[in-house]
Amino acid sequence: MAEQSPAGPAWAGRSGAMSRRAVLVGAAAALLAACSGKSGRGTASPGTASPGTSAAPSSAPASSAPPSSTAAALPATTPWRPGPGEVQPEVKLRAVELVEALGAWPEGGGGAAAARVKVAALGLDPGLAAEAGGLTGDAGRAALQVIDAQYGGILTDTASVLVVCRQWTATAPDPAVTAGGTTVDVRLSRAQPRWTVTALHPAQPGPAAARLSAAAERVLAEPRIQLPPAGLADVRSGAVHDSVLTAMLTLAARTPFAVSVVRSGHPLDVFGTNRPSDHPQGRAFDVWQIDGRAVVDPATPHDLVDGFMRAAAAAGSYNVGGPRQLAGGAAGQFFSDATHHDHVHVGFLS
Repeated sequence: MAEQSPAGPAWAGRSGAMSRRAVLVGAAAALLAACSGKSGRGTASPGTASPGTSAAPSSAPASSAPPSSTAAALPATTPWRPGPGEVQPEVKLRAVELVEALGAWPEGGGGAAAARVKVAALGLDPGLAAEAGGLTGDAGRAALQVIDAQYGGILTDTASVLVVCRQWTATAPDPAVTAGGTTVDVRLSRAQPRWTVTALHPAQPGPAAARLSAAAERVLAEPRIQLPPAGLADVRSGAVHDSVLTAMLTLAARTPFAVSVVRSGHPLDVFGTNRPSDHPQGRAFDVWQIDGRAVVDPATPHDLVDGFMRAAAAAGSYNVGGPRQLAGGAAGQFFSDATHHDHVHVGFLS
């Protein structure tokens, strides 16, 4: 069954809009400013990634203050911003700003109470902080870089945005920096003046398997396949079918690509339906970048994306979605909708 979502609305989430007191906003604004180290939310600093992409973090510390001799230097990060070609970019931006706020903090700025303050400062329900899972914590400091923001579904009044990110944490005086990251399925509903977040569903990849298939080992060792933290953990868990892994290797031999989602962090059902998605069953993967070019970018050659889609079908995928409807193939093999304007979906029956 195709992964595309229906054209009409499916469900309405609870309202996350909360009134804020002036004292709460003031405290939250100060905390957010300390977290970001940037003077303007919409102003790109030197070295910021081009719209709709994320730059590789540098080795410079995230704070403008020089680190002490005992403090670990976290990578510098850049805010994610939607680029051209996005469908309703304000929806993605709403989801991303929450994840960026929850996943980064200055020394001493972590913990549940601080997370609630930051959520409230965005005009959202502070209770969402409790749904962030491992994204928040009690580490001394944390930095977060969004890799990609992909639709898990976009309908008239509801949306799912899959925020794919890397995160680094450190606690003085330990000089070590711990690298991690996750994918958060951010659920939203239409509201005024902005869409509101109704729920957070962080990825749950599961523990690493004691033994992996030969295909899984090859995927993990293949530099032409870029896997995000949750996708990497999915493959290591042994829960991804070899049909998926073999297709990844076949496609990588043709052109390098970057994966956004494999199994965890994706909606359980095709968004807006009660049909199980192939992703949670380990039978699908999504690609947001091909040969260094974002699928969503209008400047990316159509032949590059369309050729990748056809190659995925030739590699055994029964269900290939992307930004354009392709002719040919088996009945229903290719599809396109608003949800898949920003990535290529590659699904398998087993």
